[in-house]
Amino acid sequence: MRPRYGTHVLPRRDWSLLDRDVLGWLVGGGEPDRDLLMAIQEVRLIIEPAAAALAATRSTKQDRLRIEAALVGMETSHDQESAIKADKAFHLAILDATHNPVLQGFRGAIDTILSAVFLVAVGSPGWFEDNLPNHAAAARAIAAGDAKKAKTAMEQVLGYTQFKLSKRRATATPEGITRVSTAAAKKRKRKPHVS
Repeated sequence: MRPRYGTHVLPRRDWSLLDRDVLGWLVGGGEPDRDLLMAIQEVRLIIEPAAAALAATRSTKQDRLRIEAALVGMETSHDQESAIKADKAFHLAILDATHNPVLQGFRGAIDTILSAVFLVAVGSPGWFEDNLPNHAAAARAIAAGDAKKAKTAMEQVLGYTQFKLSKRRATATPEGITRVSTAAAKKRKRKPHVS
């Protein structure tokens, strides 16, 4: 009989941070720490503009219809829940339109990443409305088959989101982890938002 050693937690550098369960655990119970959120945005800036460019050259008519339907859903959303659902559908439809199985393997991570961004975006004035034109430009470029414009438009979508996230007030927690403060935002009327 071997002695039992229990559960060992590896150092964070050894965690699979793109795993949906790990990401969900890290951002689940409350607001994600600011450094993690900014790292997540960096990953999005690497993956999503390239995915938009591929989608522009590889998307089928059905793919383009899904992207357009998600955009219409964002434009006509009437509450936070419908806005989040449509925004996620938009980004995931673009990922699917690459027809690259490795990129499509990031669906779960991107879905979880978007949830983390939405958690912080709640209540941020203008987040949704001000970024809709950037989303529309990405959809138009993909529909036109213009990879360069699609990439640039998605960089604008994500750049706007990163700018808004970087402007959020950071506060230190007792554990010494920097978290994004949304206390003031929660006092404001909640509006739909976009990533």
